[in-house]
Amino acid sequence: MGPEHVMTMGRDAAEVLLLMAGPILLVVLVIGLVVSIFQAATQINEATLTFIPKLIGVFATLIIAGPWMLSVFSDYLKHVLTSIPTLAG
Repeated sequence: MGPEHVMTMGRDAAEVLLLMAGPILLVVLVIGLVVSIFQAATQINEATLTFIPKLIGVFATLIIAGPWMLSVFSDYLKHVLTSIPTLAG
């Protein structure tokens, strides 16, 4: 296994990581921004106010994008497991 294989596997792993974490992080970022603007406009400075909307947003994102995320991960895992014999030999 040469350095090019290692770099390719690392790049693929980082790509799958970004694809899987991206939607959740984007939803949490948008919800946090909206709640922060609401807090600034109403001068409500409660730190726990952002927790429930973010939690609901993460669950909704997992329900909506969960099957796609699972298929991306299972495709990556199949690729890694089927490439083991070629990398070892």
